[in-house]
Amino acid sequence: MTEMTIAEEEHRAHKGPVELFVWRKRLAQEAGKGWPPIILVHGSSLSSQPNFDLEVPGQPDYSFMNWLARRGHDVWTFDHEGYGRSSMTDGNSDIASGVEDLKVVSDLIREKTGATRVNLYGLSSGALRAGAFAAAAPDRVARLALDAFVWTGEGSPTLIKRRENVEYFRTHKRRPIDEDFIKSIFTRDLPGTSSTEMMEACAAAQISYSDSVPTGTYLDMTTKLPVVDPADVTAPTLIVRGEHDGIATMEDLLEFFRRLPTGDKRLAVLPGLAHVTPLGLKRHVMWNLVAQFLE
Repeated sequence: MTEMTIAEEEHRAHKGPVELFVWRKRLAQEAGKGWPPIILVHGSSLSSQPNFDLEVPGQPDYSFMNWLARRGHDVWTFDHEGYGRSSMTDGNSDIASGVEDLKVVSDLIREKTGATRVNLYGLSSGALRAGAFAAAAPDRVARLALDAFVWTGEGSPTLIKRRENVEYFRTHKRRPIDEDFIKSIFTRDLPGTSSTEMMEACAAAQISYSDSVPTGTYLDMTTKLPVVDPADVTAPTLIVRGEHDGIATMEDLLEFFRRLPTGDKRLAVLPGLAHVTPLGLKRHVMWNLVAQFLE
């Protein structure tokens, strides 16, 4: 083995009859540095591996999981119900369902590692799921990073546009996706913040699972916000916003940040990044910030 060999493991967590695909990466030859395991929580339209463990031909440095593992983290991610390699069900995989997913995945991690608490990083609706889980199970969360988070949704350009389709989200459990839609996630806020090669690789990886994804988080984000009460989030918290992200206004984030009860909290706006910071051209700005916070 080379000095930086990364071990990878596939696991399955069970939420009743629902089976969740769970993916783990860590350095093969080290026991770790004593940090809690970290769970990376995906958003509404991209499953876990296209988001956090993407392979881009000719560009090897797009896996947030590999980067964290090389620093000594025990890194976990998973596909929510109805996504990727997890069970396809007749549910819509809303925020509440995602919290239940996190409960069984954290149970699995405790079983495999003995860790009673985990670090959490959530992206977009994954940040809502992570925040809601931290509020519901504070004893299980060591540190919390919320990226592309939205609290009330007031004034959100992305959500204003998305509300045009609320009736569809109410009456359908899944929504169609294709290559153009996946690419639009990276270009809708500001074209040029992500590479064409990455967008093509991400779209191909995501569509290889299915040509649709659940509607639950879209419905929640357009009809039910806020779903996280900052008063209930007691873990040390980092809020990250790409400079050009259209999902939440600064006013929304600042008010949520102000109401967090912890004395260990940070808010950062990252230049040159838009909605999907882990896959942007300047992704290392976010990667380093999150790692420093967790460490």
